Amino acid sequence: MDKVFASAREALADVADGATIAIGGFSVGHRFALGLIGALREKGTRDLCLVCNSLGAPGELRGQVLAENRQVRKLIAAFSIRTGMSTAGEEQIAAGEMEVELVPQGILVERCRAGGAGIPAFYAAASTGTAIAAGRETRVFDGRTYVLEPAIRVDYALLRAFRADRAGNVQFRGGSQNLNTAFAKAARIAIVEVDEVVETGELAPELINLPGIFVQRVVRTTNAWDPTQVPQSKRRAADKPRLYRGRPALTRAQIAERAAALVREGTYVNLGVGIPTLLSNHLGVRDVVLHAENGVLGYGAIVNGTEVDPDIYNASGQYVELKPGASFFDSVTSFEMARGGRIDTVVLGAYEVDAEGSVSNWSTGDVRLGGIGGAMDLISGNTELIIVMEHCDSKGGAKLRRRCRFPLTGQACVDHVVTDLALLSWNGSGFTLREIAPGFSVEDVLALTEMQVTLAPQVSTMRVGTAPPAG
Repeated sequence: MDKVFASAREALADVADGATIAIGGFSVGHRFALGLIGALREKGTRDLCLVCNSLGAPGELRGQVLAENRQVRKLIAAFSIRTGMSTAGEEQIAAGEMEVELVPQGILVERCRAGGAGIPAFYAAASTGTAIAAGRETRVFDGRTYVLEPAIRVDYALLRAFRADRAGNVQFRGGSQNLNTAFAKAARIAIVEVDEVVETGELAPELINLPGIFVQRVVRTTNAWDPTQVPQSKRRAADKPRLYRGRPALTRAQIAERAAALVREGTYVNLGVGIPTLLSNHLGVRDVVLHAENGVLGYGAIVNGTEVDPDIYNASGQYVELKPGASFFDSVTSFEMARGGRIDTVVLGAYEVDAEGSVSNWSTGDVRLGGIGGAMDLISGNTELIIVMEHCDSKGGAKLRRRCRFPLTGQACVDHVVTDLALLSWNGSGFTLREIAPGFSVEDVLALTEMQVTLAPQVSTMRVGTAPPAG
Protein backbone atom coordinates (compact mmCIF):
# COMPACT_ATOMS: atom_id res chain seq x y z
CA MET A 1 0.00 0.00 0.00
CA ASP A 2 1.75 3.13 -1.26
CA LYS A 3 0.03 6.45 -0.50
CA VAL A 4 2.82 8.77 -1.62
CA PHE A 5 1.96 11.19 -4.43
CA ALA A 6 4.59 12.81 -6.62
CA SER A 7 3.40 16.38 -6.06
CA ALA A 8 0.88 18.52 -4.24
CA ARG A 9 -0.82 19.25 -7.55
CA GLU A 10 -1.42 15.54 -8.17
CA ALA A 11 -2.67 15.01 -4.63
CA LEU A 12 -5.28 17.76 -5.14
CA ALA A 13 -6.30 16.85 -8.67
CA ASP A 14 -9.83 15.70 -7.74
CA VAL A 15 -10.74 18.63 -5.46
CA ALA A 16 -13.91 20.09 -6.97
CA ASP A 17 -15.71 23.40 -6.59
CA GLY A 18 -17.82 23.53 -3.44
CA ALA A 19 -15.57 21.20 -1.42
CA THR A 20 -15.23 21.47 2.35
CA ILE A 21 -11.55 21.58 3.30
CA ALA A 22 -9.91 21.53 6.74
CA ILE A 23 -6.52 23.23 7.00
CA GLY A 24 -4.37 22.16 9.95
CA GLY A 25 -1.68 24.20 11.69
CA PHE A 26 -1.64 26.55 14.64
CA SER A 27 -1.03 30.16 15.61
CA VAL A 28 0.68 32.57 13.24
CA GLY A 29 2.67 30.20 11.08
CA HIS A 30 3.63 26.89 12.67
CA ARG A 31 3.51 23.73 10.57
CA PHE A 32 1.10 24.62 7.79
CA ALA A 33 0.84 22.59 4.59
CA LEU A 34 2.41 25.35 2.52
CA GLY A 35 2.84 23.29 -0.64
CA LEU A 36 -0.72 21.97 -0.60
CA ILE A 37 -2.23 25.38 0.13
CA GLY A 38 -0.18 26.97 -2.65
CA ALA A 39 -1.23 24.25 -5.09
CA LEU A 40 -4.90 24.73 -4.17
CA ARG A 41 -4.57 28.43 -4.86
CA GLU A 42 -3.03 27.70 -8.25
CA LYS A 43 -5.78 25.20 -9.01
CA GLY A 44 -8.33 27.96 -8.43
CA THR A 45 -11.09 25.75 -7.00
CA ARG A 46 -14.06 27.94 -6.00
CA ASP A 47 -16.89 28.11 -3.45
CA LEU A 48 -14.84 26.39 -0.78
CA CYS A 49 -15.89 25.94 2.82
CA LEU A 50 -12.76 26.18 4.98
CA VAL A 51 -12.46 24.65 8.44
CA CYS A 52 -9.42 25.99 10.29
CA ASN A 53 -8.15 27.76 13.37
CA SER A 54 -7.87 31.04 11.47
CA LEU A 55 -7.25 32.36 7.96
CA GLY A 56 -3.95 33.99 8.93
CA ALA A 57 -2.33 37.25 7.93
CA PRO A 58 -2.33 38.84 4.47
CA GLY A 59 -0.15 37.05 1.92
CA GLU A 60 0.60 34.06 4.14
CA LEU A 61 0.28 30.58 2.65
CA ARG A 62 -2.71 29.92 4.83
CA GLY A 63 -6.43 30.07 4.19
CA GLN A 64 -5.98 33.83 3.74
CA VAL A 65 -4.41 33.45 0.27
CA LEU A 66 -7.48 31.46 -0.81
CA ALA A 67 -9.70 34.27 0.47
CA GLU A 68 -7.55 36.80 -1.39
CA ASN A 69 -8.08 34.71 -4.53
CA ARG A 70 -11.87 34.75 -3.98
CA GLN A 71 -12.03 30.98 -3.53
CA VAL A 72 -13.79 30.86 -0.14
CA ARG A 73 -17.56 30.83 0.30
CA LYS A 74 -17.76 29.93 4.01
CA LEU A 75 -15.42 29.89 7.00
CA ILE A 76 -15.77 27.68 10.09
CA ALA A 77 -13.06 28.79 12.51
CA ALA A 78 -12.07 29.93 16.00
CA PHE A 79 -10.74 33.25 14.62
CA SER A 80 -12.38 35.14 11.76
CA ILE A 81 -10.00 38.05 12.33
CA ARG A 82 -6.91 38.76 14.40
CA THR A 83 -6.48 42.08 16.17
CA GLY A 84 -4.39 44.61 14.28
CA MET A 85 -4.76 43.00 10.86
CA SER A 86 -6.87 44.13 7.90
CA THR A 87 -7.43 41.16 5.62
CA ALA A 88 -9.36 40.09 2.53
CA GLY A 89 -11.25 37.60 4.68
CA GLU A 90 -12.37 40.31 7.10
CA GLU A 91 -13.47 42.56 4.25
CA GLN A 92 -15.48 39.79 2.59
CA ILE A 93 -17.15 38.82 5.88
CA ALA A 94 -18.09 42.43 6.62
CA ALA A 95 -19.50 42.81 3.09
CA GLY A 96 -21.60 39.65 3.42
CA GLU A 97 -19.59 37.91 0.69
CA MET A 98 -18.22 35.19 3.00
CA GLU A 99 -20.40 33.27 5.43
CA VAL A 100 -18.76 32.67 8.80
CA GLU A 101 -19.40 30.32 11.70
CA LEU A 102 -17.27 31.10 14.74
CA VAL A 103 -16.63 28.08 16.96
CA PRO A 104 -14.68 27.82 20.24
CA GLN A 105 -11.37 26.16 19.43
CA GLY A 106 -11.86 23.13 21.65
CA ILE A 107 -15.39 22.58 20.35
CA LEU A 108 -14.08 22.89 16.78
CA VAL A 109 -11.66 19.98 17.20
CA GLU A 110 -14.19 17.98 19.22
CA ARG A 111 -16.81 18.40 16.48
CA CYS A 112 -14.26 17.11 13.97
CA ARG A 113 -13.29 14.22 16.24
CA ALA A 114 -16.98 13.35 16.59
CA GLY A 115 -17.43 13.47 12.83
CA GLY A 116 -14.58 11.03 12.38
CA ALA A 117 -15.95 8.76 15.12
CA GLY A 118 -19.45 8.49 13.63
CA ILE A 119 -21.03 10.57 16.42
CA PRO A 120 -23.59 12.97 14.88
CA ALA A 121 -23.69 15.49 17.75
CA PHE A 122 -22.85 16.01 21.43
CA TYR A 123 -23.64 18.43 24.25
CA ALA A 124 -21.00 20.80 25.70
CA ALA A 125 -21.12 23.74 28.09
CA ALA A 126 -18.35 25.87 26.59
CA SER A 127 -20.57 28.42 24.80
CA THR A 128 -23.51 28.41 27.22
CA GLY A 129 -24.85 31.91 27.84
CA THR A 130 -22.88 33.50 24.98
CA ALA A 131 -23.86 34.92 21.60
CA ILE A 132 -22.40 31.81 19.96
CA ALA A 133 -25.15 29.68 21.54
CA ALA A 134 -28.03 31.96 20.51
CA GLY A 135 -30.87 29.98 18.92
CA ARG A 136 -29.16 26.64 19.55
CA GLU A 137 -30.72 23.59 21.18
CA THR A 138 -29.81 23.24 24.86
CA ARG A 139 -30.35 20.63 27.55
CA VAL A 140 -29.78 20.57 31.30
CA PHE A 141 -27.68 17.81 32.89
CA ASP A 142 -27.09 17.77 36.66
CA GLY A 143 -28.30 21.35 36.92
CA ARG A 144 -25.98 22.75 34.24
CA THR A 145 -27.01 23.92 30.75
CA TYR A 146 -25.27 22.40 27.72
CA VAL A 147 -25.43 23.37 24.04
CA LEU A 148 -25.91 20.80 21.26
CA GLU A 149 -22.86 20.74 18.99
CA PRO A 150 -23.16 19.03 15.57
CA ALA A 151 -20.29 16.94 14.22
CA ILE A 152 -18.16 18.24 11.36
CA ARG A 153 -17.20 16.12 8.35
CA VAL A 154 -14.99 17.48 5.58
CA ASP A 155 -14.08 16.35 2.09
CA TYR A 156 -10.34 16.98 2.41
CA ALA A 157 -7.88 17.84 5.16
CA LEU A 158 -4.58 19.55 4.30
CA LEU A 159 -2.09 18.76 7.05
CA ARG A 160 1.61 19.16 7.84
CA ALA A 161 3.76 16.71 9.77
CA PHE A 162 7.36 15.82 10.42
CA ARG A 163 7.56 12.36 8.86
CA ALA A 164 5.39 9.67 7.22
CA ASP A 165 5.92 6.24 5.73
CA ARG A 166 4.49 5.01 2.45
CA ALA A 167 1.52 3.42 4.20
CA GLY A 168 0.44 6.83 5.50
CA ASN A 169 1.53 6.40 9.12
CA VAL A 170 2.42 9.86 10.43
CA GLN A 171 4.80 11.18 13.05
CA PHE A 172 4.37 14.70 14.38
CA ARG A 173 7.11 16.48 16.25
CA GLY A 174 6.91 18.44 19.50
CA GLY A 175 3.76 20.50 19.97
CA SER A 176 2.75 20.33 16.32
CA GLN A 177 -0.01 17.73 16.50
CA ASN A 178 -2.51 20.49 17.43
CA LEU A 179 -5.62 20.35 15.21
CA ASN A 180 -4.15 17.93 12.65
CA THR A 181 -5.30 14.67 14.22
CA ALA A 182 -8.95 15.71 14.59
CA PHE A 183 -9.01 17.18 11.08
CA ALA A 184 -7.58 13.99 9.60
CA LYS A 185 -10.24 11.87 11.27
CA ALA A 186 -13.03 14.16 10.04
CA ALA A 187 -11.87 13.97 6.43
CA ARG A 188 -12.94 11.71 3.62
CA ILE A 189 -9.46 12.26 2.19
CA ALA A 190 -6.64 13.42 4.48
CA ILE A 191 -3.54 14.67 2.67
CA VAL A 192 -0.38 15.08 4.73
CA GLU A 193 2.63 17.15 3.63
CA VAL A 194 5.79 15.95 5.38
CA ASP A 195 9.45 16.82 5.68
CA GLU A 196 10.52 13.23 5.16
CA VAL A 197 9.05 10.08 3.62
CA VAL A 198 10.43 6.74 4.82
CA GLU A 199 9.75 3.17 3.81
CA THR A 200 6.93 1.32 5.51
CA GLY A 201 8.26 -0.24 8.69
CA GLU A 202 10.96 2.35 9.30
CA LEU A 203 8.78 4.27 11.76
CA ALA A 204 8.75 2.56 15.14
CA PRO A 205 5.11 1.87 16.13
CA GLU A 206 5.39 3.97 19.29
CA LEU A 207 6.44 6.99 17.18
CA ILE A 208 3.28 6.92 15.05
CA ASN A 209 0.91 9.67 16.19
CA LEU A 210 -1.64 9.22 13.39
CA PRO A 211 -2.15 5.71 11.97
CA GLY A 212 -2.27 5.33 8.20
CA ILE A 213 -5.91 4.24 8.24
CA PHE A 214 -6.78 7.94 8.72
CA VAL A 215 -4.46 9.14 5.92
CA GLN A 216 -5.13 8.67 2.21
CA ARG A 217 -2.34 10.70 0.58
CA VAL A 218 1.20 11.74 1.47
CA VAL A 219 3.30 14.43 -0.24
CA ARG A 220 6.90 15.37 0.47
CA THR A 221 7.10 19.11 1.10
CA THR A 222 8.98 21.44 -1.18
CA ASN A 223 8.97 24.19 1.47
CA ALA A 224 11.94 23.99 3.84
CA TRP A 225 11.06 24.48 7.51
CA ASP A 226 12.88 27.59 8.76
CA PRO A 227 11.87 28.83 12.23
CA THR A 228 13.41 32.23 11.61
CA GLN A 229 10.80 32.81 8.91
CA VAL A 230 7.85 32.03 11.19
CA PRO A 231 6.27 35.34 12.24
CA GLN A 232 6.04 35.64 15.99
CA SER A 233 3.11 37.24 17.80
CA LYS A 234 3.53 41.00 17.59
CA ARG A 235 5.19 42.57 20.58
CA ARG A 236 5.36 46.21 21.53
CA ALA A 237 8.70 47.81 20.72
CA ALA A 238 9.08 48.80 24.36
CA ASP A 239 7.04 47.87 27.41
CA LYS A 240 6.22 51.41 28.39
CA PRO A 241 3.68 52.07 31.13
CA ARG A 242 0.47 53.83 30.26
CA LEU A 243 -0.02 57.26 31.81
CA TYR A 244 -3.10 58.01 33.88
CA ARG A 245 -3.49 61.65 34.88
CA GLY A 246 0.13 62.14 33.93
CA ARG A 247 1.44 59.33 36.16
CA PRO A 248 2.87 55.99 34.98
CA ALA A 249 1.00 52.81 35.83
CA LEU A 250 2.48 49.31 35.80
CA THR A 251 4.05 47.95 32.62
CA ARG A 252 2.65 44.82 30.99
CA ALA A 253 5.55 42.81 32.43
CA GLN A 254 4.75 44.13 35.90
CA ILE A 255 1.08 43.18 35.50
CA ALA A 256 2.24 39.67 34.62
CA GLU A 257 4.65 39.62 37.57
CA ARG A 258 1.88 40.48 40.04
CA ALA A 259 -0.53 37.98 38.47
CA ALA A 260 2.12 35.25 38.63
CA ALA A 261 2.23 35.68 42.39
CA LEU A 262 -1.47 34.75 42.55
CA VAL A 263 -0.79 31.35 41.00
CA ARG A 264 -0.83 28.62 43.63
CA GLU A 265 1.91 26.05 44.08
CA GLY A 266 1.26 22.54 42.77
CA THR A 267 -1.20 23.63 40.06
CA TYR A 268 -1.76 23.22 36.32
CA VAL A 269 -2.10 26.62 34.64
CA ASN A 270 -3.10 27.79 31.14
CA LEU A 271 -1.85 31.16 29.87
CA GLY A 272 -3.84 33.04 27.25
CA VAL A 273 -2.59 35.26 24.44
CA GLY A 274 -0.99 38.65 25.16
CA ILE A 275 -0.05 39.73 28.67
CA PRO A 276 -0.81 36.24 30.10
CA THR A 277 2.06 34.68 28.15
CA LEU A 278 4.48 36.89 30.09
CA LEU A 279 3.66 35.04 33.31
CA SER A 280 5.88 32.17 32.17
CA ASN A 281 8.88 34.47 32.66
CA HIS A 282 7.92 35.12 36.30
CA LEU A 283 7.29 31.61 37.61
CA GLY A 284 10.93 30.53 37.90
CA VAL A 285 11.38 27.20 39.67
CA ARG A 286 7.96 27.24 41.31
CA ASP A 287 5.90 24.03 41.32
CA VAL A 288 3.59 25.13 38.51
CA VAL A 289 2.94 23.17 35.28
CA LEU A 290 2.00 25.27 32.25
CA HIS A 291 -0.54 23.98 29.72
CA ALA A 292 -0.93 25.17 26.11
CA GLU A 293 -3.97 24.30 24.01
CA ASN A 294 -1.89 23.42 20.96
CA GLY A 295 -0.78 20.37 22.94
CA VAL A 296 2.07 21.02 25.37
CA LEU A 297 2.13 20.36 29.10
CA GLY A 298 5.17 21.46 31.10
CA TYR A 299 6.70 24.38 29.18
CA GLY A 300 8.63 27.29 30.65
CA ALA A 301 9.96 30.71 29.75
CA ILE A 302 9.91 32.31 26.31
CA VAL A 303 13.20 31.73 24.41
CA ASN A 304 14.88 33.07 21.30
CA GLY A 305 18.03 32.75 19.22
CA THR A 306 19.86 29.45 19.41
CA GLU A 307 17.46 28.14 22.08
CA VAL A 308 14.55 28.04 19.62
CA ASP A 309 13.09 24.69 18.62
CA PRO A 310 10.54 25.29 15.81
CA ASP A 311 8.11 22.68 17.18
CA ILE A 312 8.08 23.84 20.81
CA TYR A 313 5.85 26.87 21.21
CA ASN A 314 2.98 28.11 23.34
CA ALA A 315 -0.57 28.91 22.26
CA SER A 316 0.55 32.41 21.21
CA GLY A 317 3.11 30.95 18.81
CA GLN A 318 6.04 32.07 20.96
CA TYR A 319 8.96 29.66 21.25
CA VAL A 320 9.40 28.35 24.78
CA GLU A 321 11.63 26.07 26.80
CA LEU A 322 10.56 22.65 28.07
CA LYS A 323 10.57 21.67 31.71
CA PRO A 324 11.46 18.17 32.96
CA GLY A 325 8.42 15.91 32.64
CA ALA A 326 6.92 17.82 29.70
CA SER A 327 4.62 16.02 27.27
CA PHE A 328 3.00 16.54 23.87
CA PHE A 329 -0.47 15.63 22.57
CA ASP A 330 -3.15 16.87 20.18
CA SER A 331 -5.69 19.65 20.74
CA VAL A 332 -8.52 17.20 21.45
CA THR A 333 -6.58 15.85 24.45
CA SER A 334 -5.59 19.38 25.45
CA PHE A 335 -9.20 20.54 25.67
CA GLU A 336 -10.23 17.35 27.43
CA MET A 337 -7.93 18.54 30.20
CA ALA A 338 -9.68 21.93 30.25
CA ARG A 339 -13.35 20.99 29.95
CA GLY A 340 -12.80 18.00 32.22
CA GLY A 341 -11.68 20.24 35.07
CA ARG A 342 -8.01 19.20 35.09
CA ILE A 343 -6.69 22.75 34.67
CA ASP A 344 -6.57 24.55 38.02
CA THR A 345 -6.06 28.14 36.83
CA VAL A 346 -6.56 30.02 33.56
CA VAL A 347 -5.05 33.47 32.94
CA LEU A 348 -6.70 35.49 30.18
CA GLY A 349 -6.61 38.98 28.76
CA ALA A 350 -9.93 40.79 28.32
CA TYR A 351 -11.75 43.71 26.77
CA GLU A 352 -14.08 44.05 29.77
CA VAL A 353 -15.03 42.53 33.13
CA ASP A 354 -18.33 43.41 34.79
CA ALA A 355 -19.75 43.59 38.29
CA GLU A 356 -21.21 40.08 38.00
CA GLY A 357 -17.79 38.60 37.30
CA SER A 358 -18.54 38.06 33.61
CA VAL A 359 -15.85 38.61 30.97
CA SER A 360 -15.65 39.69 27.32
CA ASN A 361 -12.43 38.98 25.47
CA TRP A 362 -13.13 37.92 21.88
CA SER A 363 -15.27 40.45 20.00
CA THR A 364 -16.03 44.15 20.24
CA GLY A 365 -19.57 43.82 18.89
CA ASP A 366 -19.92 42.06 15.53
CA VAL A 367 -20.18 38.37 16.40
CA ARG A 368 -19.03 37.44 12.90
CA LEU A 369 -15.70 39.21 13.39
CA GLY A 370 -13.62 38.10 16.32
CA GLY A 371 -11.30 35.53 17.83
CA ILE A 372 -12.84 33.13 20.32
CA GLY A 373 -9.80 30.87 20.38
CA GLY A 374 -9.89 28.40 23.23
CA ALA A 375 -11.06 30.77 25.99
CA MET A 376 -14.65 29.49 26.25
CA ASP A 377 -13.45 25.89 26.55
CA LEU A 378 -10.70 26.77 29.00
CA ILE A 379 -13.01 28.43 31.51
CA SER A 380 -15.84 25.89 31.22
CA GLY A 381 -14.17 23.36 33.54
CA ASN A 382 -14.87 25.21 36.82
CA THR A 383 -11.35 26.65 36.89
CA GLU A 384 -9.94 29.61 38.80
CA LEU A 385 -9.88 32.54 36.37
CA ILE A 386 -7.38 35.43 36.58
CA ILE A 387 -7.89 38.34 34.17
CA VAL A 388 -4.92 40.56 33.29
CA MET A 389 -5.45 43.78 31.35
CA GLU A 390 -4.94 47.51 31.32
CA HIS A 391 -7.41 49.37 33.53
CA CYS A 392 -8.85 51.53 30.73
CA ASP A 393 -9.18 51.12 26.98
CA SER A 394 -7.20 53.12 24.43
CA LYS A 395 -9.76 55.95 24.57
CA GLY A 396 -9.71 56.15 28.36
CA GLY A 397 -12.98 54.28 28.85
CA ALA A 398 -13.50 51.98 31.82
CA LYS A 399 -12.91 48.26 31.27
CA LEU A 400 -14.22 47.35 34.73
CA ARG A 401 -17.91 47.95 34.01
CA ARG A 402 -21.33 47.53 35.59
CA ARG A 403 -22.27 45.26 32.68
CA CYS A 404 -20.17 44.09 29.73
CA ARG A 405 -21.10 45.80 26.46
CA PHE A 406 -19.36 43.26 24.25
CA PRO A 407 -20.30 39.60 23.60
CA LEU A 408 -19.53 37.45 26.64
CA THR A 409 -16.82 34.82 26.84
CA GLY A 410 -18.13 33.53 30.15
CA GLN A 411 -20.71 34.40 32.80
CA ALA A 412 -19.94 34.95 36.50
CA CYS A 413 -16.57 33.24 36.25
CA VAL A 414 -13.79 35.75 37.17
CA ASP A 415 -11.89 35.26 40.45
CA HIS A 416 -9.18 37.94 40.22
CA VAL A 417 -8.45 40.95 38.01
CA VAL A 418 -4.95 42.40 37.78
CA THR A 419 -4.70 45.68 35.89
CA ASP A 420 -1.95 48.24 35.55
CA LEU A 421 -3.62 50.14 38.41
CA ALA A 422 -5.14 47.56 40.73
CA LEU A 423 -5.71 44.05 42.04
CA LEU A 424 -9.33 43.08 42.65
CA SER A 425 -10.70 39.75 43.89
CA TRP A 426 -14.20 38.26 43.81
CA ASN A 427 -15.79 38.14 47.27
CA GLY A 428 -18.92 36.12 46.47
CA SER A 429 -21.16 39.03 45.53
CA GLY A 430 -18.81 41.52 43.91
CA PHE A 431 -15.20 42.62 43.64
CA THR A 432 -12.98 43.81 46.46
CA LEU A 433 -10.19 46.29 45.72
CA ARG A 434 -7.11 44.84 47.46
CA GLU A 435 -4.12 46.67 46.00
CA ILE A 436 -3.33 49.77 43.95
CA ALA A 437 -0.34 50.66 41.80
CA PRO A 438 2.46 52.77 43.29
CA GLY A 439 1.85 56.50 42.90
CA PHE A 440 -1.95 56.22 42.80
CA SER A 441 -4.66 56.59 45.42
CA VAL A 442 -7.80 54.58 46.00
CA GLU A 443 -9.76 57.58 44.75
CA ASP A 444 -7.75 57.60 41.50
CA VAL A 445 -8.59 53.96 40.84
CA LEU A 446 -12.27 54.28 41.74
CA ALA A 447 -12.62 57.28 39.41
CA LEU A 448 -11.48 55.09 36.51
CA THR A 449 -13.69 52.12 37.50
CA GLU A 450 -17.34 52.01 36.44
CA MET A 451 -18.42 49.00 38.53
CA GLN A 452 -19.07 49.34 42.24
CA VAL A 453 -16.38 47.69 44.36
CA THR A 454 -15.82 47.21 48.06
CA LEU A 455 -12.55 48.14 49.74
CA ALA A 456 -10.34 45.71 51.59
CA PRO A 457 -9.83 46.62 55.29
CA GLN A 458 -6.39 47.80 54.24
CA VAL A 459 -5.78 48.55 50.54
CA SER A 460 -2.06 48.04 50.02
CA THR A 461 0.40 49.11 47.33
CA MET A 462 1.18 46.57 44.62
CA ARG A 463 4.74 45.32 44.91
CA VAL A 464 6.62 44.62 41.70
CA GLY A 465 10.31 44.03 41.09
CA THR A 466 10.30 41.83 44.16
CA ALA A 467 8.20 38.76 44.74
CA PRO A 468 4.82 39.85 46.16
CA PRO A 469 2.98 37.57 48.57
CA ALA A 470 1.13 34.72 46.82
CA GLY A 471 -2.68 34.82 46.92
